[in-house]
Amino acid sequence: MPTFGLVDCNNFYASCERVFQPGLAQRPLVVLSNNDGCVIARSQEAKALGIPMGAPLFKIRGIISDHDVVVRSSNYALYGDLSERVMSLLAQEAPRVEIYSIDECFLDLHRLAVPDLSAWCADLRRKVRLWTGIPVSIGIGPTKTLAKIANKLAKGSPRAGGVLDLVHHPDWIEPALRKTPVGDVWGIGRRWSSMLADRGIATAFDLSRAQDGWVRQRMGIVGLRTVHELRGIACHDLETEPAPKQTTCCSRSFGKAVSQREEVYSALLSFAERAAEKVRVGNQVAGALQVFVSTDRFDTKAPPYSSAATIRFLVPTADARDIVKAAGQAFDKIWRPGFAYRKAGVLLLDLAEPGDRRAGLFDQRIRYSDDLMQAVDAINQRHGRGAIAFGLAPKSRGRLWAMKQDMLSPRYTTRWSDLAVARANEAANGALD
Repeated sequence: MPTFGLVDCNNFYASCERVFQPGLAQRPLVVLSNNDGCVIARSQEAKALGIPMGAPLFKIRGIISDHDVVVRSSNYALYGDLSERVMSLLAQEAPRVEIYSIDECFLDLHRLAVPDLSAWCADLRRKVRLWTGIPVSIGIGPTKTLAKIANKLAKGSPRAGGVLDLVHHPDWIEPALRKTPVGDVWGIGRRWSSMLADRGIATAFDLSRAQDGWVRQRMGIVGLRTVHELRGIACHDLETEPAPKQTTCCSRSFGKAVSQREEVYSALLSFAERAAEKVRVGNQVAGALQVFVSTDRFDTKAPPYSSAATIRFLVPTADARDIVKAAGQAFDKIWRPGFAYRKAGVLLLDLAEPGDRRAGLFDQRIRYSDDLMQAVDAINQRHGRGAIAFGLAPKSRGRLWAMKQDMLSPRYTTRWSDLAVARANEAANGALD
């Protein structure tokens, strides 16, 4: 029987904030979205206070003050690095893995030769916590959908101890399905959840008993596969090789509205440089570039404006020089003075492998370009992102368009100046004298 495990990091962003600040343990903690706008992550203690996901910061200031809630800006550098550490450890322990998101990973446990799978998962859970500081829960099921359900129940049940196995305890599957609201089933979105509720299908168990013909008619083949997975019929295998990206984007909402042309221009050039780097990391080239800008759609007092422009490359490229130049050309087409811009971005389109580039008169330049970009990436990887960059794309620090991050924690693992410092106490120093 196929056996899938789902490892999910508990309250991941909040847990990352606690790894290097153990004094935050047991304290309510929330992490905010870009520009410190809304709550995007909560510790268990913050959830217990009734702080909802997505709540604007200004609406919960009373709760924050009354209960001494710790507030942090999004520290994506820290979260991404800790995620890589967790996923790397899981890849060492399991035969095959599928990294599903920054805090979730499917494991192939079918051919794992261990006498007690639950005990093995419990040991893996302890190892992840010891080596990375991140608490995780593990759900085991004969399908990926059932593993998801098992994980959610393992996370919420003190008796489960962080691990729930629905493969070696098949009699637990029906109670698990009955406890799971249909809206919590993997792949059932808000629209389907509402439609199913109108027809009396309130739980995952109800959905698993729905007729195939009706499900296929109302939810298509995707919905039918979900129903079969709830019945224990595996329809989704591990995707160990993610599909190549077709696009990549780098965009930001500005910390404040920006009217100056040079500020918006510098933001877009910075985004273009970052987008080019992301494409090179994926070993791809871009066939086209789109630049977009917009004002604040929620500001009813200011005139609205949004626009985009696309430029195609003669030869697909990942060269930051080509991409930055094209971004500047596209920006000239859409810039309109007199508006307060709140968001801008660069979207690279028609991504393909470098080998798909057609041969032509500029092959020698392409080889030189590839060597140059490899050197740039190697320097930035060794000395930190931005160590070498285009003078046309100024650093974000101090710029009007810089993202607001007033409560940002240190980047403990990705910036030398933010490394944690260990200090011996005075008693220990005296004992050594």
